[in-house]
Amino acid sequence: MATNSEATILYIEDDIASRLLVQRVLGSRGYDVHVAGNGLDGIALARDKEPQLILMDINLPDMDGREITTRLRGLPNFSEVPIVALTANISAGSREMALAAGCTGFLTKPINVSEFPQQVKDFLQGRVEPLSPSERNIHLQKHAQNLVERLENKIRELEGANKRLRELDKMKSDFIVLVSHELRTPLTLISGYAHLLEEQLKQTNDQTVPAETVKSIAEGLNLGVTRMREVVNEIISVSRIASGTLELAIGPVRLQQIMEDLRQDLDEVCRRRRLTLEIGDLHNLPVIEGDGKRIRVALENVMGNAIKFTPDGGSIFVVGRKVGDAVDLIIRDTGIGIPVKEQRRIFDQFYVLGSIQHHSTSKSAFQGGGLGLGLAIAHGIVEAHNGRIWVESKRRDLENPPGSTFHILLPIRQASQQTIL
Repeated sequence: MATNSEATILYIEDDIASRLLVQRVLGSRGYDVHVAGNGLDGIALARDKEPQLILMDINLPDMDGREITTRLRGLPNFSEVPIVALTANISAGSREMALAAGCTGFLTKPINVSEFPQQVKDFLQGRVEPLSPSERNIHLQKHAQNLVERLENKIRELEGANKRLRELDKMKSDFIVLVSHELRTPLTLISGYAHLLEEQLKQTNDQTVPAETVKSIAEGLNLGVTRMREVVNEIISVSRIASGTLELAIGPVRLQQIMEDLRQDLDEVCRRRRLTLEIGDLHNLPVIEGDGKRIRVALENVMGNAIKFTPDGGSIFVVGRKVGDAVDLIIRDTGIGIPVKEQRRIFDQFYVLGSIQHHSTSKSAFQGGGLGLGLAIAHGIVEAHNGRIWVESKRRDLENPPGSTFHILLPIRQASQQTIL
């Protein structure tokens, strides 16, 4: 039988303060005390240190103390090791359940510092708290039922996690396809116009190439480079959001001016697709503190999403209002809508609603192209400003479009002059 100076004790407890207290109390009596913060670490440490006594909290984050005890009792060299429950759980049946699961004894927290070392010594010297056969059978059955319920819940969790992993794998594969497509298009433009320039130079026999031809080729090359830059910038932006390194240059932002600028930029697209873009009077909105360039990107992405999913001939409406100490920008469209169950996921990185088989080269065409990053970037920018973004829609319906309404809630004042997500 081990003496105080020889005995190794393992304490499995997720509360740091409780671990420190037990280490100090028992360490001062010569015990070699090791601690673990969860069940799996505790089992591994038990195998490594082979303690003469194990103290066990019942309520642990991964496996509860009764489950750990049952597991330890099934391992070689642990069938006779004292395992003592040390817990604040004093509910009816808790002691009996712990003993039925294989615990040697049951102590309650908070510990009595003056009595605790003697209690530990008693268990090391063979003390065993009794449990009648009938009580053992009743509580052992309850313990078995709890184990089955926990196993069932874990299986459901694993099935959910596995489903999510499959979805993420598909999103990754789709993203690779979309990036390849998005980059191939501008590369084709650049390659094609560069080849055209080369042919023009050959045909002129070293004479000057007509200015109109040079201008046309330059415009084509610039279009390809601009498209590629947009793709790269989207990837960089979402990477910074994910890593928490999105920096904001805080200053005064006039939302009315941003929306007017966007109206001009989107005028050609709306005209081509016969979309009506109506922007309400935003002059009365207060000037807010924020990063104007990034807020413009967020609004442009949301507006672009509305254009992309609104059939030709539809309408997009923008209004704003002051709500307490924030501004709520509301962007409503007459588009095909978003399924209720997808309304949170559309802000996830790389998430693309619908099949990428419908992906087209044009980002402004109905159900057109893109990397699935626009709304994720908008979400990251709005959250970096301590704001919120959400969508309301009844359903997704191509035959009878129900429309969608996006809300972008931005605080008027920022807590500091520089905010980093």
